[in-house]
Amino acid sequence: QAQLVESGGGLVQPGGSLRLSCAASGFTLNKYAMNWYRQAPGNERELVATISSAGGTTTYAQFVKGRFTISRDNAKNTVYLQMNSLEPEDTAVYYCNAPTIRMWGQGTQVTVSS
Repeated sequence: QAQLVESGGGLVQPGGSLRLSCAASGFTLNKYAMNWYRQAPGNERELVATISSAGGTTTYAQFVKGRFTISRDNAKNTVYLQMNSLEPEDTAVYYCNAPTIRMWGQGTQVTVSS
């Protein structure tokens, strides 16, 4: 069964870092551009970052630019989101998404708090 599984979330202090992973199973990830989204309580889901299928092109939402980095390892069938200088406003459930095939992971909780 094809699926995306996120991991790497947790509780971190402001200014800290986390690396999220999104592992694909049941299909080959290297054909697809990938997104990371997030959704905070009471808010709509918002796009955080995008990476092209080969990884050569990345785009970021303004609110994470310079702090987050999206990357991928197609040999491992995995996409990553490195998050640095985390702020309480980054607290949310983070989801990976393969838009071409309309697939979503189950999400991983990131909480930034002292």
